[in-house]
Amino acid sequence: MSIPQSGGGPIEHHSQLAEYLSAGNKPKQDWRIGTEHEKFGYCKDTHQPIPYHGKRSVSAVLEGLRDAHGWSPVLEDGNLIGLEKNGANVSLEPGGQLELSGAPLETIHATCDEVNAHLREVKDVADKVGVGFIGLGAAPEWTHEDMPLMPKGRYKLMDSYMQKVGTMGRVMMRRTCTVQVNLDFSSEADMVQKFRVALALQPVATALFANSPFFEGKPNGHKSWRSRVWRDLDPDRTGMLPFVFEDGMGFERYVDYALDVPMYFVYRDGKYIDALGMSFRDFLRGELPALPGEKATLSDWADHLTTAFPEARIKKFMEMRGADGGPWRRLCALPAFWTGIMYDASSLDAAWDLVKGWSAEQREALRVAASVDALQARVDGIDMHELARQVLDISEAGLKARARPGAEGLIPDETHFLNALRESVQSGQTPADELLAHYNGDWNGDLSRIYAEYSY
Repeated sequence: MSIPQSGGGPIEHHSQLAEYLSAGNKPKQDWRIGTEHEKFGYCKDTHQPIPYHGKRSVSAVLEGLRDAHGWSPVLEDGNLIGLEKNGANVSLEPGGQLELSGAPLETIHATCDEVNAHLREVKDVADKVGVGFIGLGAAPEWTHEDMPLMPKGRYKLMDSYMQKVGTMGRVMMRRTCTVQVNLDFSSEADMVQKFRVALALQPVATALFANSPFFEGKPNGHKSWRSRVWRDLDPDRTGMLPFVFEDGMGFERYVDYALDVPMYFVYRDGKYIDALGMSFRDFLRGELPALPGEKATLSDWADHLTTAFPEARIKKFMEMRGADGGPWRRLCALPAFWTGIMYDASSLDAAWDLVKGWSAEQREALRVAASVDALQARVDGIDMHELARQVLDISEAGLKARARPGAEGLIPDETHFLNALRESVQSGQTPADELLAHYNGDWNGDLSRIYAEYSY
């Protein structure tokens, strides 16, 4: 979940809303890669989730990262709720999941180095306090009552509202984890093409990264339960955004969509003010019931954009949001997958040619099928396994064309970061399939084995 934004001063004209988004346009040489990933913390002896306070806790891990590894603290109401260093942030998800929001970096080599350094630091601190961290799309055993709500004002408001607009909102907040990548665009036209490809191919990412086949101690019938959760969260702010594929799509059209997303809050003087269900359009007119007479600022607009949760979304960059959290190799594979598609013009065109004939109904059906069956999904003659193979070929070609070397020139490009996905395509098995095979095989239904064998 996002931290409070710093977007700018008063909004005087409606045009500033789209201009805020278009300010993200960058020439290709300035495009960067930002990787975010979440992970569950647990007590090693009990396998229970860690609370916020205590010797084995979220705050203990954050304090350890601050004191031993040079991170600067981020506080809210006196509580340590995040960290900052070198353009990256460590933040807390609602149920205590620890998130790294990486710095904008030039190559997958650099972003993978960042991920690995972060995981080493977290393990160093966690080992000292008896805590472990695991990368999965959904908490395998824990119930809602097991999960603490972190002391952040945004989450308190969301927790209340989620119960009114869907059935899975509080599950998403406390018991899911994701990995995502943030990428740039050069123009409105470039944004539109990338947005369309991103949305259409999110089900492929969901399938390849499916890693949440368990929930509350047993198989749940889905390869990606996290994806299933997002389908029943809040229809006003989630989904596949069919309008993106319509004529007239651009920054202004996305503004219209975002203005229709009901508000959560307004952030003032370090406090979250309840604006649940209110209209940002009223806020623009100075008619917001939560702050009568006060007009919205660009910082408020930036905050509001973080409260829309479609499968891909734009701010001053584009976020790919369809993948489950997972093991470290896939934390590097996800940015590689999307960078190869999005940052090479030929690959982007090839990806668009692959999906441009699909209907909104097919895109939604693929989203559903991916969550249930992953690479075994089938929709209207579209074979997910074969589709993933084609998309991976497109991504690999894009990474080869980028030709960004690593290891002081010893590695010619970034294609090796796709190896984990290649293995899945070759075998037809995703992480979820592997977990289920263990559960039904050598684990003999003992799900507690997952912690020792799959933690970082």
